[in-house]
Amino acid sequence: MARKHNKGGWRDDDEDEASAAPPPVPCWLCGRPCGETLVWHHPVPKSRGGRETVPMHPICQNTLIANFTNSELQRAGMDASQLLANPTIRKFVDWVANKDPDFNASIAKKGR
Repeated sequence: MARKHNKGGWRDDDEDEASAAPPPVPCWLCGRPCGETLVWHHPVPKSRGGRETVPMHPICQNTLIANFTNSELQRAGMDASQLLANPTIRKFVDWVANKDPDFNASIAKKGR
């Protein structure tokens, strides 16, 4: 819907919304831009005293939860590179790199 601007002229609200949209936030694990669905993940689990949160894709968070225990996540802390050193996580990140930001799939069950 077009509205008259105070300084004269007409503007289209849709154009202003698109240009005012902030840039997408990168995922903490894979580095891809996050889509519409965004999860705020605690790298150090709350049960282990974690307070900080990082933005992640739901599929990335589910992969971490399926492959690591809370103790392992606590040891890695805020350092995503320690998690990426795990061959399973590295393979997942390489696989998901070319997917759409809102891509989601089922994750294999915990291998504990």
